[in-house]
Amino acid sequence: MSMNLRQIEVFRAVMTTGSISGASRLLHVSQPAVSRLLSYTESRLGFGLFERIKGRLYATPEAKQLIREVENVYLGVQRVSELAHDLADGRQGLLHVVSSPSIGQTLIPQVIARFRQSNADVRVTFQFLSYTHLKDRLLNRQADLGVVILPMDHPNLQVTPIARGTMVCICPYNHPLARRSTLKLVDLRPFALVSYGRDTPLGMRIAGMYEAADEPLKAAIEVGSPQNACALVEMGAGIAIVDEFSVRSWPANHFVVRPLAGAPSLVANLVYPCYEPLSQPAQTFISTLRALLAQQGFASPDADVPANDAASELLRHAA
Repeated sequence: MSMNLRQIEVFRAVMTTGSISGASRLLHVSQPAVSRLLSYTESRLGFGLFERIKGRLYATPEAKQLIREVENVYLGVQRVSELAHDLADGRQGLLHVVSSPSIGQTLIPQVIARFRQSNADVRVTFQFLSYTHLKDRLLNRQADLGVVILPMDHPNLQVTPIARGTMVCICPYNHPLARRSTLKLVDLRPFALVSYGRDTPLGMRIAGMYEAADEPLKAAIEVGSPQNACALVEMGAGIAIVDEFSVRSWPANHFVVRPLAGAPSLVANLVYPCYEPLSQPAQTFISTLRALLAQQGFASPDADVPANDAASELLRHAA
């Protein structure tokens, strides 16, 4: 049996506060009213939402599953409220953008700044997130558009390649590796390596590189993002393998960039829900992003760019 909005509201309030009295205060209604509606909801559903033990409420397994979908409903309602508020203020739209840290550190803020020059009536929200959280935001309709530098696959998401980069090695100035023009993974073995968790997409990509080269992967420091790795290399804590997008977002002259022989390329992808059309602000944002990528010299996604050529461009950027 279905639940109406009032039943959903009461159920969420009890789950949030953990008690009938807490839900009563949250909703500004009497405790008996909350209790009656909750009991009625359980009878209509045909299963219990809470177990009552010694005067306390404990959510059933069914309630714990149900609350996840209820939160999605509330997030949708919140977006409707935000849009209504913006329309009342005379704004022409709302655009939620998310990205992976590598491309979100500098590039996406640059796109937002350029986009806002000709779209000042559109309110933009932006966050860079981990791979898993970014995917969840898009699937839960909490974001309109995502930009990610690793593969993403889901039947409800449209994934469109927009630019290609590569993996490179960065090291401090005056480091022994800085004297070489091109590096192999074996050359990195004697030095402290800053790397990523093997359960992360980037960590798995680098682990695959080492496995293909039959080299042992031993990380001296493990970090959560390429930006963390860049900061540690800048401080002289070690060397790191990072992506081209991260290197280009870091201030020049803070470390040395060297190409890695046989390094895989990375493709930056636009990701958005495929079950609804892109808004006009989202389409304009994408056009602005493509123009900026081309202006900054990123290869097109279908270009076959040798790693050494891509890294040479990075060397000029870091010089």
